[in-house]
This record gives sequence, C-alpha cells and structure tokens, in this order.
Amino acid sequence: MKHHRAGRAAVASLTAVVLALTATACGDDGSGYNSGKEGSGKGGITFWDNNGGARTAVWQKIIDAFEKENPDIDVTYVPVPLADVQSKYDKAIAGGGLPDVGGVGTSYLAGMVAQDALEPVGRRIEDSGLRGRLSESMVESVASAGGRGEELYSVPTSGNQGVLWYRTDLFRAAGLKAPGTWGQFYSAAERLTDTGRNEFGFTLRGGAGSVAQALDMMYAQSGVGTFWNGDRTTVNHPENVRALEKYVGLYEKVTPSADLNNDFAAMVAQFGQGEIGMLQHNLGSYADHVEAFGEDGIDGSPLPPATDGGPRTVVSHPVDGLGLFRSSKNKAAAWKFIEFAASHEMNSLWNQEAGSIPANKDAMGDAWINEVKPVKAAMRSLNDPRTEVVQPPYHLPDWNHISKAGTELDFQELLLGEVTAQRFADTLAGLLNESQAEWKQQQKQRQRQRQ
Repeated sequence: MKHHRAGRAAVASLTAVVLALTATACGDDGSGYNSGKEGSGKGGITFWDNNGGARTAVWQKIIDAFEKENPDIDVTYVPVPLADVQSKYDKAIAGGGLPDVGGVGTSYLAGMVAQDALEPVGRRIEDSGLRGRLSESMVESVASAGGRGEELYSVPTSGNQGVLWYRTDLFRAAGLKAPGTWGQFYSAAERLTDTGRNEFGFTLRGGAGSVAQALDMMYAQSGVGTFWNGDRTTVNHPENVRALEKYVGLYEKVTPSADLNNDFAAMVAQFGQGEIGMLQHNLGSYADHVEAFGEDGIDGSPLPPATDGGPRTVVSHPVDGLGLFRSSKNKAAAWKFIEFAASHEMNSLWNQEAGSIPANKDAMGDAWINEVKPVKAAMRSLNDPRTEVVQPPYHLPDWNHISKAGTELDFQELLLGEVTAQRFADTLAGLLNESQAEWKQQQKQRQRQRQ
C-alpha cells in the first residue's frame, strides 16, 4: 500500500500550498477590480477551450458569430485537451500567460479561486442580460464549488448527469425491459452475459476517472442524500459500502477483465465496438454512442432510484462554465464574449452539439431538447422536487487529487479483491475528512485576515 501513503502526503502538501497562496493574497479586497484592466472593450482577447478538439467546431461557430456582431473584437481560440486543462491552468497561474477567458469546470474551480486567478462575476451578471436567466441549481453549484459564500467565479454554461446507457437492440433481442430499477439492471447484466461468446452485460471504468463513477453508482443505489453529515463524509456510510460491494462485484462476472484499466476513452470505445449491453457514464458520451449504434440503437436514462418508485438520488456532476481572469488587460471585451456565449441562442447551440443540459433557462425550452431523449430525461429528473442532489466537495482544492491520483490505485485493488469495500470507503473518507478540516481552518484564517 505504498502508493496510499504517498497519496496522503501529496494531499497534505497540496493543501499547504493552497493555504500559503491564500495567505499571500490577503491584501486583496476580493472585488476583482484591482488587478488587470477593464480596457476599452475593443481589440484582441484570448480564449482557452477546456475541452479542445471535442468542442472545437462548435466554439468556432460561436466565435464567428461573436466577431460578426462585434467586428472590433478579435478572439484568439486555444484548444486545450480536457486531460491537460488543470495542469495548464496551474502552470499559467504560477508562471504567467493566463488567457482573458477560459472554460472552467467546478471540479477544479476551488484551486483557481484559492489562488485568486479568477475575477468574481456576480456583479457583472446582475448588470447584464444574463440576470435571472441562468439555472438556479447550476448557479448554486458554481457558488458552492468556489468556496467563498455566494460569489460566483464562473458563468455556468452547461450541466451534466450520470446516465445508464443501454443497447436497445440487445435488450429487444433478449426480451428485456429498459433498466428502470436496480433489480432490472442487475438482472439484465446477467442475462446479457455469455463470456464464452465474449458478450457482456456491462462495462465499467477501472482506470482514470473510476472513483467519480463509483460514487455515482453508490449514492444512487444507497439513497444517502448528502455528502456530509456535519464535517464527516457519508462516503463510508453502511448503505454506501453495501452499494459499492454490489457495484464492484460486477467486475469479471458480467464485465470484460480489461475494464480494470479503462479510462473514459477506452470504456466508450469498448462499448462501441463490442457486444456489451450497458455502460454507466454521463451525457457527454451521447454523440459517441449515436455514432456507434445510431439513434435507434442506443438509449439512456438517469440511474434508477434507490427504491422502486421512490425518489432518485443524483450525484451532482461538474458544471462547466466560463471564467474571466483577473490578469486580463481587456476585461470589458472578455466579458462581452462571455455574455454572448452564455446567451440563449449560443448556449442552446453549444449544448445541442455537446448533448448537455443548457444553463440558460430560455434554452431549456428549445425544440432539440425533446428530440434528444437522454437530455430530456436528465432535465426531468433534476427538476423533480423529490430528487435528492448530492453535492460532492468541489470546494476542496485537493478534491481532484483525492478522487483521482489519490485513490484510483486503491480502487483497482478493490476490483481485484485485494482490499474490501469497507477498507476502500474508509480510506477515501479519511482523506476527505482531513481535507475538509484543513479547508475549514483556511476559511477561519481568511476571515481573520479580512477583519
């Protein structure tokens, strides 16, 4: 378990760095208007796309439309691969060279806020055409992830949700119903598995990104409706441990053994090329599934409720957004671009091509939503007042490390049967509880510095 001790050391080191950075920023009044410049509202700005390649085509459409409407502003587009975006931002924060505008997800927002890299945008939203037009739940997620009260440090543009994708052709051939309950899910996974013919009922993610997907499956099955009980995480709640045992019990029984090393790309590719009945991912892979099977060959629904007919428990996925960087020398022009990209028409265009939930409430009523059934189903479940939404601790600057490099090797050991579900959950809970306590201390220090 050498890697486990290293993970704890890395978390402690990262937290110490963030605390130090926050302390050095104590002279800042938090308004965001005392660094960089507003500029003339004309000239050039640079935009970093945080999912470059996958979303380049739609961003080019938005940029072309913006420059046509604003001929005195030129946007330099920089595509950043999703896997590299956090490290690229961290290097630019440390060494300079940040853009004017960048795509920023809530999963790494807290670290950027702690280093005072982003401009608070709440006042700008209130003074713009976006006032009252943004999804309240996404605004709440962004505020929570920023970790500084109700202030927003990005403009939300899209939401996501965990989806149980299934092959409609394989389900029809086997006479199976859509997996609307956990009983139907586990039954279908067994029925669709014939290892001798290389057919499997399910494929899971055992490599990079595995822990976040495991949390989706745990909370949805357990029905535990909150991530925290006071300052202690519920990750190792007995119901969550039981759900985790059932989930990892699928490995090699109804899944390929190659799942042990699956990252997102490998998992989706394996699903698209093989005879596999189901996959759990989010709305972001919709286009891949349609390309592989056609619109009639694939369908997806939110994860089933913990009890048949009961309310769903949904782990909130990172909200994507656009951040305005404090170092920008042309904030006025950069804000014009953000406001344009988050407007009804552009936000609808972006989310239609991405297969995501729009943040602009006007875009939520557009016709394409009804045509993309998984997005419509996700929106319906999130808008259901009975749905319990579990907010992961995106406010912790080291959340990304804990849920990825800090515990992914432990999760592989769990799949291989080398550690128990209880041991894994307790390890993860210990790291989270330590990080939460350190974050609380950081907030107290910040409060004292303001007084």
